[in-house]
Amino acid sequence: MIILHLALRSLRHRPASFVASFVSLFLGATILMTFASLLDTRANVDESTGTILTIMASAVGGWGLVLVVVAVMSTLGLLVRQRDTELALLKSIGATPAQIGRLIVGEAVAIALIAFLAAITPAVFTGRLVVGLLKNAQRLPKRVPAEFGPFAIGIGLGITLLAAAIAAAATAWRRARIGVREGLLTASIGEARPGRVRLVAGVLVLATGISAGVLTATVFTGREPALMAIGGQGAILSAVGFALLAPSLLAAITRAVAKPLRRTGASGHLAVLNLHGQTQQLAGALVPNILFTGMATGTLYMQSIENSAATGARTEIARSIETLNYVVVGMVALFAAIMLVNTLIATTVHRRREFGQQRLVGSTPPQVLGMVGLEGAVLASTGVLFGSIASIATVVPYSLVKTGSVLPDATITIYLGVVLIACALTLASSVGTARQAIRVPAIQACR
Repeated sequence: MIILHLALRSLRHRPASFVASFVSLFLGATILMTFASLLDTRANVDESTGTILTIMASAVGGWGLVLVVVAVMSTLGLLVRQRDTELALLKSIGATPAQIGRLIVGEAVAIALIAFLAAITPAVFTGRLVVGLLKNAQRLPKRVPAEFGPFAIGIGLGITLLAAAIAAAATAWRRARIGVREGLLTASIGEARPGRVRLVAGVLVLATGISAGVLTATVFTGREPALMAIGGQGAILSAVGFALLAPSLLAAITRAVAKPLRRTGASGHLAVLNLHGQTQQLAGALVPNILFTGMATGTLYMQSIENSAATGARTEIARSIETLNYVVVGMVALFAAIMLVNTLIATTVHRRREFGQQRLVGSTPPQVLGMVGLEGAVLASTGVLFGSIASIATVVPYSLVKTGSVLPDATITIYLGVVLIACALTLASSVGTARQAIRVPAIQACR
Protein backbone atom coordinates (compact mmCIF):
# COMPACT_ATOMS: atom_id res chain seq x y z
CA MET A 1 0.00 0.00 0.00
CA ILE A 2 2.90 2.36 0.72
CA ILE A 3 4.31 1.80 -2.77
CA LEU A 4 0.88 2.38 -4.37
CA HIS A 5 0.45 5.60 -2.40
CA LEU A 6 3.94 6.71 -3.45
CA ALA A 7 3.18 5.90 -7.10
CA LEU A 8 0.01 8.03 -7.07
CA ARG A 9 1.82 10.93 -5.40
CA SER A 10 4.63 10.63 -7.94
CA LEU A 11 2.14 10.89 -10.82
CA ARG A 12 0.56 14.02 -9.31
CA HIS A 13 3.92 15.76 -9.10
CA ARG A 14 5.08 14.77 -12.60
CA PRO A 15 2.27 15.90 -14.91
CA ALA A 16 4.49 16.07 -18.03
CA SER A 17 5.52 12.43 -17.67
CA PHE A 18 1.93 11.44 -16.92
CA VAL A 19 0.69 13.13 -20.12
CA ALA A 20 3.43 11.57 -22.28
CA SER A 21 2.62 8.07 -21.02
CA PHE A 22 -1.13 8.66 -21.21
CA VAL A 23 -1.01 9.80 -24.86
CA SER A 24 0.88 6.71 -26.03
CA LEU A 25 -1.40 4.32 -24.15
CA PHE A 26 -4.59 6.18 -25.11
CA LEU A 27 -3.79 6.10 -28.84
CA GLY A 28 -2.69 2.50 -28.66
CA ALA A 29 -5.88 1.41 -26.87
CA THR A 30 -8.00 3.28 -29.44
CA ILE A 31 -6.36 1.49 -32.37
CA LEU A 32 -6.54 -1.92 -30.70
CA MET A 33 -10.24 -1.61 -29.78
CA THR A 34 -11.12 -0.22 -33.22
CA PHE A 35 -10.06 -3.37 -35.00
CA ALA A 36 -10.95 -5.76 -32.16
CA SER A 37 -14.55 -4.52 -32.51
CA LEU A 38 -14.64 -6.29 -35.91
CA LEU A 39 -14.63 -9.54 -33.95
CA ASP A 40 -17.79 -8.38 -32.15
CA THR A 41 -19.40 -7.49 -35.51
CA ARG A 42 -18.52 -10.98 -36.76
CA ALA A 43 -21.38 -12.46 -34.69
CA ASN A 44 -23.92 -10.87 -37.07
CA VAL A 45 -22.57 -12.20 -40.38
CA ASP A 46 -22.20 -15.52 -42.16
CA GLU A 47 -19.12 -17.73 -41.92
CA SER A 48 -17.33 -16.48 -45.06
CA THR A 49 -17.84 -12.80 -44.16
CA GLY A 50 -16.83 -13.57 -40.61
CA THR A 51 -13.56 -15.00 -41.90
CA ILE A 52 -12.84 -11.72 -43.72
CA LEU A 53 -13.47 -9.76 -40.54
CA THR A 54 -11.26 -12.10 -38.54
CA ILE A 55 -8.41 -11.81 -41.05
CA MET A 56 -8.66 -8.03 -41.10
CA ALA A 57 -8.86 -7.75 -37.31
CA SER A 58 -5.90 -10.09 -36.93
CA ALA A 59 -3.71 -8.57 -39.66
CA VAL A 60 -4.32 -4.88 -39.06
CA GLY A 61 -4.75 -5.33 -35.34
CA GLY A 62 -1.47 -7.24 -35.32
CA TRP A 63 0.31 -4.31 -36.97
CA GLY A 64 -1.21 -2.00 -34.41
CA LEU A 65 -0.27 -4.31 -31.55
CA VAL A 66 3.40 -4.39 -32.57
CA LEU A 67 3.52 -0.61 -32.96
CA VAL A 68 1.72 -0.03 -29.67
CA VAL A 69 4.00 -2.31 -27.66
CA VAL A 70 7.18 -0.81 -29.16
CA ALA A 71 5.93 2.77 -28.76
CA VAL A 72 4.84 2.19 -25.15
CA MET A 73 8.12 0.49 -24.27
CA SER A 74 10.05 3.36 -25.86
CA THR A 75 8.05 6.07 -24.08
CA LEU A 76 8.00 4.42 -20.66
CA GLY A 77 11.67 3.50 -20.96
CA LEU A 78 12.53 7.10 -21.75
CA LEU A 79 10.49 8.45 -18.84
CA VAL A 80 11.95 5.96 -16.36
CA ARG A 81 15.51 6.77 -17.48
CA GLN A 82 14.73 10.42 -16.77
CA ARG A 83 14.11 9.44 -13.14
CA ASP A 84 17.48 7.83 -12.42
CA THR A 85 18.28 10.42 -9.75
CA GLU A 86 14.93 9.93 -8.01
CA LEU A 87 15.24 6.13 -8.08
CA ALA A 88 18.82 6.28 -6.77
CA LEU A 89 17.71 8.47 -3.86
CA LEU A 90 14.88 6.06 -3.03
CA LYS A 91 17.43 3.23 -2.87
CA SER A 92 19.69 5.35 -0.66
CA ILE A 93 16.95 5.57 1.99
CA GLY A 94 16.26 1.84 1.96
CA ALA A 95 13.95 1.04 -0.97
CA THR A 96 14.57 -2.46 -2.30
CA PRO A 97 14.78 -3.37 -6.01
CA ALA A 98 11.40 -5.14 -5.68
CA GLN A 99 9.79 -2.00 -4.25
CA ILE A 100 11.29 0.14 -7.02
CA GLY A 101 9.91 -2.31 -9.58
CA ARG A 102 6.43 -2.25 -8.03
CA LEU A 103 6.50 1.55 -7.99
CA ILE A 104 7.28 1.81 -11.72
CA VAL A 105 4.87 -0.95 -12.75
CA GLY A 106 2.12 0.44 -10.50
CA GLU A 107 2.40 3.88 -12.10
CA ALA A 108 2.32 2.38 -15.60
CA VAL A 109 -0.73 0.20 -14.89
CA ALA A 110 -2.61 3.12 -13.29
CA ILE A 111 -1.99 5.30 -16.35
CA ALA A 112 -2.90 2.42 -18.68
CA LEU A 113 -6.25 1.93 -16.94
CA ILE A 114 -7.10 5.63 -17.23
CA ALA A 115 -6.02 5.64 -20.89
CA PHE A 116 -8.15 2.57 -21.64
CA LEU A 117 -11.27 4.11 -20.12
CA ALA A 118 -10.71 7.35 -22.05
CA ALA A 119 -10.18 5.45 -25.33
CA ILE A 120 -13.51 3.59 -25.27
CA THR A 121 -15.61 6.42 -26.70
CA PRO A 122 -13.35 7.32 -29.66
CA ALA A 123 -12.85 3.61 -30.41
CA VAL A 124 -16.62 3.14 -30.75
CA PHE A 125 -16.76 5.81 -33.45
CA THR A 126 -13.62 4.65 -35.31
CA GLY A 127 -14.92 1.07 -35.20
CA ARG A 128 -18.16 2.24 -36.84
CA LEU A 129 -16.12 4.11 -39.45
CA VAL A 130 -14.21 0.98 -40.42
CA VAL A 131 -17.42 -1.09 -40.62
CA GLY A 132 -19.00 1.60 -42.81
CA LEU A 133 -16.04 1.48 -45.18
CA LEU A 134 -16.29 -2.30 -45.35
CA LYS A 135 -19.93 -1.94 -46.33
CA ASN A 136 -19.03 0.55 -49.06
CA ALA A 137 -16.47 -1.94 -50.34
CA GLN A 138 -19.23 -4.58 -50.36
CA ARG A 139 -17.29 -6.73 -47.91
CA LEU A 140 -20.20 -6.51 -45.47
CA PRO A 141 -23.97 -6.52 -46.07
CA LYS A 142 -25.55 -3.09 -45.64
CA ARG A 143 -27.86 -4.37 -42.91
CA VAL A 144 -25.08 -5.56 -40.59
CA PRO A 145 -24.75 -3.23 -37.56
CA ALA A 146 -21.38 -2.26 -36.14
CA GLU A 147 -20.89 -3.88 -32.74
CA PHE A 148 -18.63 -2.86 -29.87
CA GLY A 149 -18.65 -5.45 -27.15
CA PRO A 150 -16.66 -7.97 -25.14
CA PHE A 151 -13.96 -8.62 -27.74
CA ALA A 152 -13.13 -4.92 -28.13
CA ILE A 153 -13.28 -4.26 -24.37
CA GLY A 154 -11.42 -7.41 -23.39
CA ILE A 155 -8.66 -7.11 -25.97
CA GLY A 156 -8.29 -3.38 -25.44
CA LEU A 157 -8.09 -3.67 -21.67
CA GLY A 158 -5.95 -6.79 -21.60
CA ILE A 159 -3.35 -5.72 -24.15
CA THR A 160 -3.15 -2.12 -22.93
CA LEU A 161 -2.54 -3.20 -19.34
CA LEU A 162 -0.22 -6.01 -20.44
CA ALA A 163 1.82 -3.76 -22.73
CA ALA A 164 2.20 -1.15 -19.99
CA ALA A 165 3.12 -3.76 -17.37
CA ILE A 166 5.64 -5.55 -19.61
CA ALA A 167 7.23 -2.28 -20.77
CA ALA A 168 7.46 -0.98 -17.20
CA ALA A 169 8.72 -4.27 -15.80
CA ALA A 170 11.39 -4.60 -18.51
CA THR A 171 12.64 -1.10 -17.77
CA ALA A 172 12.27 -1.41 -14.00
CA TRP A 173 14.18 -4.69 -13.90
CA ARG A 174 17.28 -3.04 -15.29
CA ARG A 175 16.97 0.23 -13.35
CA ALA A 176 16.27 -1.52 -10.05
CA ARG A 177 19.49 -3.56 -10.32
CA ILE A 178 21.64 -0.43 -10.62
CA GLY A 179 23.30 0.68 -7.39
CA VAL A 180 22.90 4.13 -5.86
CA ARG A 181 26.28 5.42 -7.04
CA GLU A 182 25.87 3.98 -10.53
CA GLY A 183 22.33 5.39 -10.75
CA LEU A 184 23.48 8.90 -9.89
CA LEU A 185 26.35 8.60 -12.35
CA THR A 186 24.01 7.40 -15.09
CA ALA A 187 21.65 10.29 -14.40
CA SER A 188 24.47 12.81 -14.84
CA ILE A 189 26.40 11.40 -17.81
CA GLY A 190 23.90 9.07 -19.49
CA GLU A 191 23.80 5.32 -20.03
CA ALA A 192 26.83 3.78 -21.69
CA ARG A 193 25.21 1.33 -24.09
CA PRO A 194 21.89 -0.40 -24.82
CA GLY A 195 21.00 -3.67 -23.16
CA ARG A 196 21.91 -6.97 -24.78
CA VAL A 197 18.29 -8.15 -24.80
CA ARG A 198 17.26 -5.11 -26.83
CA LEU A 199 20.02 -5.69 -29.36
CA VAL A 200 19.12 -9.36 -29.80
CA ALA A 201 15.41 -8.55 -30.09
CA GLY A 202 16.15 -5.86 -32.69
CA VAL A 203 18.18 -8.21 -34.86
CA LEU A 204 15.53 -10.95 -34.64
CA VAL A 205 12.62 -8.62 -35.51
CA LEU A 206 14.61 -7.08 -38.37
CA ALA A 207 15.34 -10.56 -39.72
CA THR A 208 11.62 -11.38 -39.49
CA GLY A 209 10.75 -8.28 -41.51
CA ILE A 210 13.27 -9.17 -44.19
CA SER A 211 11.88 -12.71 -44.24
CA ALA A 212 8.37 -11.34 -44.84
CA GLY A 213 9.72 -9.42 -47.84
CA VAL A 214 11.48 -12.51 -49.21
CA LEU A 215 8.32 -14.57 -48.69
CA THR A 216 6.29 -11.98 -50.60
CA ALA A 217 8.68 -12.01 -53.55
CA THR A 218 9.19 -15.77 -53.79
CA VAL A 219 5.96 -17.51 -52.73
CA PHE A 220 3.05 -15.31 -53.82
CA THR A 221 1.84 -14.91 -57.38
CA GLY A 222 0.07 -11.57 -56.93
CA ARG A 223 -3.56 -12.70 -56.60
CA GLU A 224 -3.67 -14.09 -53.06
CA PRO A 225 -5.93 -12.34 -50.50
CA ALA A 226 -3.17 -12.41 -47.88
CA LEU A 227 -0.59 -10.73 -50.14
CA MET A 228 -1.12 -7.22 -48.80
CA ALA A 229 -1.12 -8.38 -45.18
CA ILE A 230 2.17 -10.29 -45.53
CA GLY A 231 3.75 -7.67 -47.79
CA GLY A 232 2.94 -4.84 -45.40
CA GLN A 233 4.51 -6.66 -42.49
CA GLY A 234 7.91 -6.49 -44.19
CA ALA A 235 8.23 -2.72 -43.76
CA ILE A 236 6.55 -2.61 -40.36
CA LEU A 237 8.63 -5.37 -38.77
CA SER A 238 11.84 -4.04 -40.33
CA ALA A 239 11.03 -0.58 -38.95
CA VAL A 240 10.40 -2.08 -35.52
CA GLY A 241 13.73 -3.92 -35.73
CA PHE A 242 15.59 -0.73 -36.58
CA ALA A 243 13.68 1.10 -33.82
CA LEU A 244 14.91 -1.43 -31.25
CA LEU A 245 18.45 -0.87 -32.54
CA ALA A 246 18.00 2.92 -32.41
CA PRO A 247 20.68 3.63 -29.73
CA SER A 248 23.35 1.74 -31.69
CA LEU A 249 22.28 3.33 -34.98
CA LEU A 250 22.32 6.83 -33.49
CA ALA A 251 25.75 6.24 -31.97
CA ALA A 252 27.13 5.14 -35.35
CA ILE A 253 25.62 8.11 -37.19
CA THR A 254 26.92 10.51 -34.53
CA ARG A 255 30.48 9.23 -35.01
CA ALA A 256 30.12 9.72 -38.76
CA VAL A 257 28.87 13.33 -38.57
CA ALA A 258 30.84 14.52 -35.51
CA LYS A 259 33.56 16.38 -37.44
CA PRO A 260 31.19 18.25 -39.80
CA LEU A 261 28.97 19.24 -36.86
CA ARG A 262 31.90 20.61 -34.85
CA ARG A 263 32.87 22.85 -37.75
CA THR A 264 29.54 24.69 -37.41
CA GLY A 265 30.71 26.33 -34.16
CA ALA A 266 29.66 26.21 -30.52
CA SER A 267 26.19 24.83 -31.26
CA GLY A 268 27.65 21.97 -33.27
CA HIS A 269 30.19 21.15 -30.56
CA LEU A 270 27.44 21.05 -27.91
CA ALA A 271 25.26 18.91 -30.17
CA VAL A 272 28.05 16.34 -30.61
CA LEU A 273 28.67 16.19 -26.87
CA ASN A 274 24.97 15.62 -26.18
CA LEU A 275 24.54 13.06 -28.94
CA HIS A 276 27.48 11.11 -27.53
CA GLY A 277 26.57 11.49 -23.87
CA GLN A 278 22.77 11.17 -24.07
CA THR A 279 22.44 8.54 -26.80
CA GLN A 280 19.92 6.45 -24.89
CA GLN A 281 17.68 9.43 -24.14
CA LEU A 282 17.78 10.89 -27.65
CA ALA A 283 17.33 7.46 -29.25
CA GLY A 284 13.89 7.37 -27.62
CA ALA A 285 12.89 10.20 -29.96
CA LEU A 286 14.38 8.30 -32.90
CA VAL A 287 12.07 5.29 -32.45
CA PRO A 288 8.77 6.88 -33.60
CA ASN A 289 10.61 8.65 -36.44
CA ILE A 290 11.79 5.33 -37.87
CA LEU A 291 8.36 3.76 -37.35
CA PHE A 292 6.52 6.62 -39.05
CA THR A 293 8.85 6.81 -42.06
CA GLY A 294 9.10 3.07 -42.63
CA MET A 295 5.45 2.22 -42.10
CA ALA A 296 4.02 5.20 -44.02
CA THR A 297 6.38 4.84 -47.00
CA GLY A 298 5.98 1.08 -47.27
CA THR A 299 2.20 0.91 -46.99
CA LEU A 300 1.44 3.98 -49.11
CA TYR A 301 3.61 2.72 -51.94
CA MET A 302 2.08 -0.73 -51.57
CA GLN A 303 -1.35 0.75 -52.23
CA SER A 304 0.04 2.82 -55.11
CA ILE A 305 1.48 -0.34 -56.68
CA GLU A 306 -1.86 -2.06 -56.19
CA ASN A 307 -3.59 0.80 -58.01
CA SER A 308 -1.16 0.77 -60.95
CA ALA A 309 -1.39 -3.01 -61.31
CA ALA A 310 -5.18 -2.94 -61.69
CA THR A 311 -6.33 -3.75 -65.19
CA GLY A 312 -9.21 -2.05 -66.93
CA ALA A 313 -11.52 0.51 -65.39
CA ARG A 314 -11.44 0.71 -61.64
CA THR A 315 -14.73 -0.30 -60.08
CA GLU A 316 -16.52 1.35 -57.21
CA ILE A 317 -15.55 -1.63 -55.04
CA ALA A 318 -11.86 -1.17 -55.86
CA ARG A 319 -12.05 2.50 -54.98
CA SER A 320 -13.81 1.69 -51.70
CA ILE A 321 -11.14 -0.87 -50.80
CA GLU A 322 -8.49 1.74 -51.58
CA THR A 323 -10.27 4.20 -49.29
CA LEU A 324 -10.44 1.56 -46.55
CA ASN A 325 -6.72 0.85 -46.87
CA TYR A 326 -5.86 4.53 -46.70
CA VAL A 327 -8.00 4.95 -43.57
CA VAL A 328 -6.23 2.01 -41.91
CA VAL A 329 -2.80 3.30 -42.94
CA GLY A 330 -3.78 6.80 -41.89
CA MET A 331 -4.80 5.70 -38.39
CA VAL A 332 -1.54 3.85 -37.78
CA ALA A 333 0.53 6.62 -39.40
CA LEU A 334 -1.24 9.21 -37.25
CA PHE A 335 -0.41 7.13 -34.19
CA ALA A 336 3.28 7.06 -35.14
CA ALA A 337 3.30 10.80 -35.95
CA ILE A 338 1.71 11.76 -32.63
CA MET A 339 4.11 9.47 -30.80
CA LEU A 340 6.98 11.24 -32.57
CA VAL A 341 5.80 14.64 -31.34
CA ASN A 342 4.90 13.27 -27.89
CA THR A 343 8.33 11.67 -27.36
CA LEU A 344 10.27 14.70 -28.60
CA ILE A 345 8.34 17.05 -26.33
CA ALA A 346 8.86 14.76 -23.32
CA THR A 347 12.59 14.52 -24.10
CA THR A 348 13.09 18.26 -24.59
CA VAL A 349 11.03 19.37 -21.58
CA HIS A 350 13.18 17.15 -19.36
CA ARG A 351 16.28 19.02 -20.57
CA ARG A 352 15.24 22.40 -19.18
CA ARG A 353 17.78 22.07 -16.35
CA GLU A 354 20.49 21.19 -18.86
CA PHE A 355 19.65 24.25 -20.95
CA GLY A 356 19.82 26.44 -17.84
CA GLN A 357 23.23 25.08 -16.88
CA GLN A 358 24.56 25.71 -20.38
CA ARG A 359 23.38 29.31 -20.25
CA LEU A 360 24.96 29.82 -16.82
CA VAL A 361 28.39 28.78 -18.13
CA GLY A 362 28.18 31.16 -21.10
CA SER A 363 26.05 29.63 -23.88
CA THR A 364 23.67 32.10 -25.47
CA PRO A 365 20.01 31.24 -26.17
CA PRO A 366 20.69 31.15 -29.96
CA GLN A 367 23.54 28.67 -29.35
CA VAL A 368 21.26 26.44 -27.24
CA LEU A 369 18.55 26.53 -29.91
CA GLY A 370 21.18 25.87 -32.58
CA MET A 371 22.36 22.82 -30.62
CA VAL A 372 18.81 21.48 -30.37
CA GLY A 373 18.23 22.18 -34.08
CA LEU A 374 21.36 20.26 -35.09
CA GLU A 375 20.41 17.37 -32.82
CA GLY A 376 16.95 17.39 -34.41
CA ALA A 377 18.50 17.36 -37.87
CA VAL A 378 20.59 14.30 -36.96
CA LEU A 379 17.55 12.54 -35.46
CA ALA A 380 15.38 13.37 -38.47
CA SER A 381 18.04 12.27 -40.98
CA THR A 382 18.74 9.04 -39.10
CA GLY A 383 15.05 8.23 -38.75
CA VAL A 384 14.35 8.92 -42.42
CA LEU A 385 17.40 6.89 -43.50
CA PHE A 386 16.58 3.71 -41.61
CA GLY A 387 12.83 4.11 -42.06
CA SER A 388 13.41 4.31 -45.81
CA ILE A 389 15.59 1.20 -45.71
CA ALA A 390 12.86 -0.60 -43.77
CA SER A 391 10.24 0.33 -46.38
CA ILE A 392 12.26 -1.50 -49.04
CA ALA A 393 11.20 -4.79 -47.43
CA THR A 394 7.65 -4.06 -48.62
CA VAL A 395 8.05 -1.86 -51.71
CA VAL A 396 10.50 -3.97 -53.74
CA PRO A 397 8.94 -7.44 -53.14
CA TYR A 398 5.40 -6.13 -53.69
CA SER A 399 6.42 -4.36 -56.89
CA LEU A 400 8.13 -7.52 -58.17
CA VAL A 401 5.03 -9.64 -57.56
CA LYS A 402 2.45 -7.17 -58.90
CA THR A 403 4.35 -5.52 -61.78
CA GLY A 404 7.46 -7.61 -62.42
CA SER A 405 9.65 -4.55 -61.81
CA VAL A 406 12.01 -3.92 -58.90
CA LEU A 407 11.06 -0.24 -58.68
CA PRO A 408 7.38 0.73 -58.72
CA ASP A 409 6.05 2.97 -61.44
CA ALA A 410 4.85 5.51 -58.88
CA THR A 411 5.49 9.16 -58.22
CA ILE A 412 8.27 10.13 -55.83
CA THR A 413 5.89 12.70 -54.33
CA ILE A 414 4.63 10.10 -51.83
CA TYR A 415 8.12 9.53 -50.46
CA LEU A 416 9.01 13.22 -50.40
CA GLY A 417 5.78 13.95 -48.54
CA VAL A 418 6.56 11.35 -45.85
CA VAL A 419 10.13 12.66 -45.47
CA LEU A 420 8.94 16.26 -45.26
CA ILE A 421 6.38 15.42 -42.57
CA ALA A 422 8.92 13.41 -40.53
CA CYS A 423 11.54 16.18 -40.68
CA ALA A 424 9.04 18.95 -39.99
CA LEU A 425 7.56 17.17 -36.97
CA THR A 426 11.01 16.40 -35.54
CA LEU A 427 12.44 19.90 -35.92
CA ALA A 428 9.27 21.77 -34.99
CA SER A 429 8.68 19.68 -31.85
CA SER A 430 12.26 19.78 -30.55
CA VAL A 431 13.13 23.39 -31.39
CA GLY A 432 9.68 24.71 -30.48
CA THR A 433 9.75 23.02 -27.06
CA ALA A 434 13.34 24.16 -26.45
CA ARG A 435 12.35 27.74 -27.29
CA GLN A 436 9.68 27.58 -24.60
CA ALA A 437 12.10 25.96 -22.12
CA ILE A 438 14.78 28.66 -22.39
CA ARG A 439 12.27 31.41 -21.64
CA VAL A 440 12.58 30.37 -18.02
CA PRO A 441 15.44 32.24 -16.24
CA ALA A 442 18.58 30.09 -16.15
CA ILE A 443 18.87 30.07 -12.37
CA GLN A 444 15.22 29.07 -11.97
CA ALA A 445 15.62 26.29 -14.57
CA CYS A 446 18.53 24.78 -12.60
CA ARG A 447 16.59 24.42 -9.35
